[in-house]
Amino acid sequence: MAQSPKAPTYDPRLSVHTIVREDVFAGFMTGDLERMARGEKAVDLLLVERPDAKAPLLAWKGSIAMNRAVLANAAKRPAEFDREYKKAQAFYAEAMQVGPDDGGVQAIVAASQGMFADGLPEPQRRAAWDASYAAFRVMWKLQAPGVDRMPLHIKGELLGGMAQTAQRTGRAEEASQFVERILTSMPGTAYAAVAQKWKDSPEMAAKTTLLCHSCHEPGRLEARKATLAAAK
Repeated sequence: MAQSPKAPTYDPRLSVHTIVREDVFAGFMTGDLERMARGEKAVDLLLVERPDAKAPLLAWKGSIAMNRAVLANAAKRPAEFDREYKKAQAFYAEAMQVGPDDGGVQAIVAASQGMFADGLPEPQRRAAWDASYAAFRVMWKLQAPGVDRMPLHIKGELLGGMAQTAQRTGRAEEASQFVERILTSMPGTAYAAVAQKWKDSPEMAAKTTLLCHSCHEPGRLEARKATLAAAK
């Protein structure tokens, strides 16, 4: 007798990003490696259940490996750093190959390479900033026409990412232009507060970040599940 198809583990109306984001970023932002491992298991399961989402899921695996590489570097475990860093770059490269036009891939590569770059040794640090800048430039070309209509998080991360990666890769004039755009278009936000510090004290740019100021708060997944349940 033919077996009934196995029911998917996750509601198909939930994007892979919504499913894995909170657990993965718990590891990134608060050092909760147990939750990050749980997120990684979800990524692996989704690679089986949702082959069409292979590209962004590989990018998520790259970001997880990059976080582990940074932690290994901080702990002075060079062999582990080398292994995890190579894994990260392999996952990123495969994600780009599988989904060269996938906006989710570009966003994950841009944000995670930028988030972890300063925790890497040279020359890997510069390579990460270069990769982050390149991905943010792709996003900027696609999203610039509608940037002022975007929600706070998307707009802030795009403008902040452009300013941050331009500054870190030696593009001072471009960084200054994006700092000014943040100040004029996003007053009263966390992004503007950091941008003002950069403008008032340029030396602060190397010590502070314009990335990840409004994202990855807890509860987003549960809130989305509740909304979908109510819609049934």
